[in-house]
Amino acid sequence: MLQIYDTLTKKKAPFTPLKTGEISIYVCGMTVYDYCHIGHARVMVSFDVITRFLRSTGWKVDYVRNITDVDDKIIKRATENQESMPALTERMIEAMHEDEQKLFVLPPDQEPRATAHIQGIIDITQTLIDKGYAYPASNGDVYYRVAKFEGYGKLSNKNIDDLRAGARVAVNDAKENPIDFVLWKTAKEGEVSWDSPWGAGRPGWHIECSAMSKHCLGDNFDIHGGGPDLPFPHHENEIAQSEAANGCTFANLWMHAGAVRVNSEKMSKSLGNFFTIRDVLKKYNPEVVRLFLASVHYRSYIDYSEASLKEAQTKLERFYQALRGITPVAAPLDNTYQADFNAAMNDDFNTPKAIAVLFELVNDLNTASRQKDAATGALAHQLLALADSIGLLQQDPESFLQGDAKEGEISADVIEALIVDRKQARANKDFAESDRIRDALLAQGIVLKDTREGTSWFRES
Repeated sequence: MLQIYDTLTKKKAPFTPLKTGEISIYVCGMTVYDYCHIGHARVMVSFDVITRFLRSTGWKVDYVRNITDVDDKIIKRATENQESMPALTERMIEAMHEDEQKLFVLPPDQEPRATAHIQGIIDITQTLIDKGYAYPASNGDVYYRVAKFEGYGKLSNKNIDDLRAGARVAVNDAKENPIDFVLWKTAKEGEVSWDSPWGAGRPGWHIECSAMSKHCLGDNFDIHGGGPDLPFPHHENEIAQSEAANGCTFANLWMHAGAVRVNSEKMSKSLGNFFTIRDVLKKYNPEVVRLFLASVHYRSYIDYSEASLKEAQTKLERFYQALRGITPVAAPLDNTYQADFNAAMNDDFNTPKAIAVLFELVNDLNTASRQKDAATGALAHQLLALADSIGLLQQDPESFLQGDAKEGEISADVIEALIVDRKQARANKDFAESDRIRDALLAQGIVLKDTREGTSWFRES
């Protein structure tokens, strides 16, 4: 039975869907003003692993991940770049899609953009005004009355009195209460804007997701997910908006991926430890990064370091070495690997435990391969099938192990030519030359493996 931890209740419990056999998931996606960083990759990969596994076990999943394409940060960056907001967001969306494809992240079933849902945002805002949960202010903005919503703070365990006490009150603040938040912002001169009953303006950040989730999944859906920084205020405000407007529970369950730290420190540009996905992929195979991210439970923080990535590289090499030269065969096997793997994943998507099962399977595969056991092909097939259910082992073993030569590395053509020279040296019984070539390649991270079928090679991590 599938069990999931709920951020709202702070408990893990059996999951009950709104519709039998179906799961609706809405995840807050990227604000597209810059390239995606490794923290974004954590959210991308975590929910891709979750949706892949659910589908592999028979669930019908409707996975929605939005794009925020109008926002203060976007407007500021477009102004700094002296480019239009649409030009900036289209460029960043294209880059985001490139990054996620490299990480073997499948596209969501629906990918709504905020700017395509302006009317829905206006409609919800008007409903909230009509119900007394929102008000147009003297400065042209529309604000949400936080104190009117009973239960505000239930997701993040925030207390309204504490929030009010800690709130900053701006000079000439048009809010009724300093903790009220904006639903609709009046446009400044030269800014992008849309017509509304309250004048030209644009949506606040929080209302965008209420409108997009409502459009894609309805007033009530199964799971709402996102990154570690979103429970407050973003998701707290989404709950207040949507439940006040729709008169029902917003999301039945809340899931949040853990933070990424760098050498145990918070990742930030000011600390000089900020890495975009593109930075990381210049040094590491994308599947290494994916395994690194999946190796830690999605709710736990993950520590990004060179040592952690090299460890993931070594682990992935072990998988591909086991599969090298073996033809997978779909055949029944009398073992518990499938059951153990599914049990781990059904327990709040416990990927560390599931990946440990894959390593146990690798041990059996290596033993069978050495003994020329007839079950070798079937074990390889089972390993690939289980790994595929969480988006791992997506490459050809030879391609992964040999890889593309990075800057300063010896190319595949040169390696193959040296292997031919070594073969000739051995034929001439010039074993000193044969050993010299082998050692020279090893010094450059190239390991040779001699078999009766010939010599293969791979790049060491």
